[in-house]
Amino acid sequence: MNTTTDCLFGDELMARPHRFYAALRHVGPVHRTTTPGGAPVWLVTRYQDVRAALSDPRLSLDKAHAVTDSSYRSSMPPELDAHLLNMDPPDHTRLRRLVSQAFTPRRIESLRARIQAHTDALLDAATGPPVDLMEALANPLPMAVICELLGIPDDARADFRTWTNTLVAPHADAAVASRAALQQMHRLLTGIIAAKRAEPSDDFLSAMIEARDAHDRLTEPELTAMAFLTLYAGYDNAVNLIATAALALLTHPQQMTAVRNGRIPLRAVLEETMRWNSPFPLAARRFALEELTLAGVRIPAGARVWLSLLSANRDGAHFTDPDTFDSTRTPAPAHLGYGHGIHYCLGAPLARLEGDIALTSLLRRFPNLALAIPAGELTWIPSFHKRGLQSLPVTW
Repeated sequence: MNTTTDCLFGDELMARPHRFYAALRHVGPVHRTTTPGGAPVWLVTRYQDVRAALSDPRLSLDKAHAVTDSSYRSSMPPELDAHLLNMDPPDHTRLRRLVSQAFTPRRIESLRARIQAHTDALLDAATGPPVDLMEALANPLPMAVICELLGIPDDARADFRTWTNTLVAPHADAAVASRAALQQMHRLLTGIIAAKRAEPSDDFLSAMIEARDAHDRLTEPELTAMAFLTLYAGYDNAVNLIATAALALLTHPQQMTAVRNGRIPLRAVLEETMRWNSPFPLAARRFALEELTLAGVRIPAGARVWLSLLSANRDGAHFTDPDTFDSTRTPAPAHLGYGHGIHYCLGAPLARLEGDIALTSLLRRFPNLALAIPAGELTWIPSFHKRGLQSLPVTW
């Protein structure tokens, strides 16, 4: 066990996360440290321990069970707090059942034509080469899709994207900026909900409003908070999946050729991408309901526990040659990029479909697709909460 109480979440982790986590796994499975805000936290890094903890009922998502330093303040306003990542059963079960209606296989498949249309329009509009794939495709496609699914008007989408980026900012006053962004999100969402109450339409948010008003199946804070979570999580995960999968193929030309020739299914590329460079390095924080032992390490009751998906997915004890991108792994070992257990990502099927359509269209349209700069010059968003490229310039 690493007994340091210094904050591990600094520049070194953000600059070289895989190397940093490999060193932590070598030292021990669980590390006591502090968050950038100064709160004590236990960080779990190895695959088997992370997987077990993700479904351990002794670890709660409800922050009411937290024991934390009195100086620590969450950036989340209470109006956006009542969502799935802050709940345990039975409330979690009730809300997940409601939200899952938007992500059924039939509903997701019904979006295929619209996702393809959005993709074609974005690629038609791409000017270049060179072009930044983040700006041309990876960012706008998931935003358009999730906003259309929810019923968010077009003129609100740019603001939501700006606020989402703010939530993962690592600078010194990040908590202040995050609170401001969340408050702006809350104001806009309550306005949209009020407008949809007056004029319902055929979208998920209108259906949630009906579940609230006509059937009393969720509270008003839950309605607003679930709209926020669905928008945020439904957008950000797919953005980085699309971009990182594109980068993986661009830097592994033999696998890109095999995908073009149909010898490697694109879905295998997307799953390997989720293992190789998980868009969300950390699962939602947990709180110990009682004193417990994880991987031989005592965790006190009320302690904050962070589970590193990014680290677990590169654990050599579970994956052969874990630092190598290999979409031909057979059988493909189970990764934790979408989580595990009752909190497994509801939006995973939508992210997979968006990634499949986006990359299939990209490879079909641009047979000579290549990086416009050396891979070593690409930069990643400086955040330990998010693993995503700042830009992805390509030529064709």
